[in-house]
Amino acid sequence: MLRVRSLASGSAGNATLVHVAWQQRHTHVLIDCGPGLRDIMQRLAQVGLDAARLDAVFITHEHADHAGSAVQLAKRHNLPLITSYGTWQAMGAPTSLAPRWASDGQAIGVGDLTLRPFTVPHDAREPLQLRIESPTAHLGLLTDLGHISSHVVKALQGVTTLLIECNHCPTLLAQGRYPATLKRRIGGDWGHLSNNQAADLVQRLSHASLARVIAAHLSEENNRPELAQQALATALGWPMSRIDVATQANGSDWFEVPPNPTRPPAPTSPAQPTP
Repeated sequence: MLRVRSLASGSAGNATLVHVAWQQRHTHVLIDCGPGLRDIMQRLAQVGLDAARLDAVFITHEHADHAGSAVQLAKRHNLPLITSYGTWQAMGAPTSLAPRWASDGQAIGVGDLTLRPFTVPHDAREPLQLRIESPTAHLGLLTDLGHISSHVVKALQGVTTLLIECNHCPTLLAQGRYPATLKRRIGGDWGHLSNNQAADLVQRLSHASLARVIAAHLSEENNRPELAQQALATALGWPMSRIDVATQANGSDWFEVPPNPTRPPAPTSPAQPTP
């Protein structure tokens, strides 16, 4: 069984926990670690997981709301940390850790999970987002990108659960108190997805076995949960109640990822186990 749970989602800190139980084995991977060290450890404890039981921490990019306490957590519990070389350099290349490098299209094995990173258009050094596969199910995690590329669409084909950025409503962003430079950055091609952009992507990814969509990384200033839900629900032809929302304060519940009806083609690069 593959499960996903947001621990925190928003501009103050992001962290997503992925867990698979397979043949009496358990694998836990933390995707991003933006909250402070004490906060993230408390959030893990609240879902019944000691941080030391994590099998790996994957950092999508260097911005503080995603990488803030990753090095501290990995060092304290001797956890493998996985990220791109560009992200590591942008984080200051701390010499206290030797990360496992991730790159576009290179599958990475962690226990019974396969992480498939792919590049996204975002104003970071070498940002990656993820398709995550268990032996039976496929999950898509997509935050922090300014527009939808054909590469992103291809990378997420066939997932049955998708956690997707719905950062802002363009109207609220335009009318809000942010300075013009920040508004241009957020709404630009290397910034963050609007509700409508996220809706366009889910419509392009829709298929009969897509069972759950989780709106994430909502701006507290420039968005409202109901606006994100409405945009995604309309694109999919679903009731709004079927769209879940991950929040800054509480993250989300656990969501089970349904099995994929068909297996995808074999990857071009074999999965490499995390040392």
